[in-house]
Amino acid sequence: MLEVVNPGVFGSAIAAGLFVGILAALSLGRWIGRRTIAQYSPAPPPNIGSLESAVFALLGLLIAFTFSGALSRFDVRRAQVVDEANAIGTAYLRVDLVAASAQPRLREAFRGYVDARIATYRKLPDLRAAKVELARSQELQAEIWRQAVDATRQPGSHPAAAILLMPALNQMFDITSVRVAATQMHPPPIIYAMLVGLALAAALLAGYQSAREKAIDWMHQIGFAAIVALTVYVILDIEHPRLGLVRIDAIDQLLMNVRAGM
Repeated sequence: MLEVVNPGVFGSAIAAGLFVGILAALSLGRWIGRRTIAQYSPAPPPNIGSLESAVFALLGLLIAFTFSGALSRFDVRRAQVVDEANAIGTAYLRVDLVAASAQPRLREAFRGYVDARIATYRKLPDLRAAKVELARSQELQAEIWRQAVDATRQPGSHPAAAILLMPALNQMFDITSVRVAATQMHPPPIIYAMLVGLALAAALLAGYQSAREKAIDWMHQIGFAAIVALTVYVILDIEHPRLGLVRIDAIDQLLMNVRAGM
């Protein structure tokens, strides 16, 4: 969420570039293969079937691991929304422990805080607007903490108000930092660079192997390029589930339910 460049747009550009790159690599491999055939004629060109199989196997393994990791992080982000909704709900209920005179202002600050938390993710993919809402929620954290400290010291507060309310507020604030950090947890860029490089290498070897064929099988070549590019796009999209086609907005209904109960 804190990236300067919209990863949804970046992922689309990577997928489109990979699609074109694979087609170019297939054509280049075929051209190299045909030149090799002409050079070794009438002997057949060297067979690289085993090498091609190894590269394709490594490509498949890397895709499987990156896809699995993206899905795992996707599930973690959804679980964090549940954790935040529960933390806010618990802290809000414990406001009952402070003096009655201090409750209205504190509850109003809670409502503003939840509104800011909902807006932070609703404003995406507008990163600038989301950052503004995030900063607002962080300011409200300080305000809620200050009010809670004052409220627990007022006459009429439950003796255990500070012991029960302050840890609940800590947990409510901590999950915010956890969610922000989760948006920045992605595989190192070298993994994606390796994925793209292996896809291009596999396409080059496949094109080389097709040099014996008289006609170019465009259907298979375009299909291969499209499938690999689409797979990479989906992986990148799952890694940023608020900025592309893959969304987790529906889970935000839990926060909205908490807000409605206030």
